[in-house]
Amino acid sequence: MPNQPEVWLRGPLPQVPPLLQPVAHALLQAQADVAVALARFPAAQLWERPAGVASVGFHLQHLAGVLDRMLTYAQNQPLSPAQLAYLAAEGYPAPSAGAPAAQVEALQKAFGGAVQQALAQLHRTPEAALTDYRPVGRAALPSTVIGLLVHAAEHTQRHVGQLLVTARILAG
Repeated sequence: MPNQPEVWLRGPLPQVPPLLQPVAHALLQAQADVAVALARFPAAQLWERPAGVASVGFHLQHLAGVLDRMLTYAQNQPLSPAQLAYLAAEGYPAPSAGAPAAQVEALQKAFGGAVQQALAQLHRTPEAALTDYRPVGRAALPSTVIGLLVHAAEHTQRHVGQLLVTARILAG
């Protein structure tokens, strides 16, 4: 919506704890930015890697995957075999992916679903739990609930920025 201010300037989101508002705003802004970038994106170039950079397809897969993984860690859960398989497949089209336009639509829908799952988890996250310890990865590196949620948002924003640049280059 070109006439609206960025998401963070539209006010608080209902049911999101005050300390998690920036996380929710960043995720919703990322979703909106992706939608604008892909509105005129040439779908046939989804897996192109100009100058060797990651493809738009990779970024779309990674956006959904990393949100899912960070939310899992924030819930103090290990990654499932399905999540590990998804991670290993990031950057490659699914064997039954279909036509490029359908792939773009499916990947964008998956990212949107991941954002909605993240928002639901933010709604359920009590502020009192934000500093709770959470191990990350096989090495159980130390983090906290808020560390994981903020990282999910900033990592999402980082990849959306890369997606925007790659999509613009490919679109000419």
